[in-house]
Amino acid sequence: MTIPTEMKAASKREQSQACLSNAEREQAGATLKVLMNHIYELQKGVRQMVLFTCNKKYSELATQRLESQGIPYVLQPAGQQNLNVYFGRRECLEAIRLIVTRPLNQLTPEEDFILGAMLGYDLCAQCERYCKRKKGKCQCDGKCDGHCINKN
Repeated sequence: MTIPTEMKAASKREQSQACLSNAEREQAGATLKVLMNHIYELQKGVRQMVLFTCNKKYSELATQRLESQGIPYVLQPAGQQNLNVYFGRRECLEAIRLIVTRPLNQLTPEEDFILGAMLGYDLCAQCERYCKRKKGKCQCDGKCDGHCINKN
């Protein structure tokens, strides 16, 4: 007799959560809820790729859920306590493996722009962010003390 995959995943989650305190269980539940919303959006085609950041202690819960859904993912440390979990379409993850080779705060303005666009962030906001990071000052080469936008 075989146990359905969903039941196996639920059993593993229950075992993992049995070792947690009530507060940790609540935090794990909230983290899992956010993850499930991202998975739902991915499955409905709202997103092609997701960046989910969680505490490292919840990484097993996150990866078990992704694996039970057959969703490919890439893990990247994010500081001492956190973990970035990229998941979605394989093509996107292959690009992530090539682009995101160091902590996010160390990406070039171009890499940061590409990542934001891949994650579906507002394109105009990404363009503004890119220009600020690339130039480090306003469009007027600092003649306006950095408080203006080129009007043409």
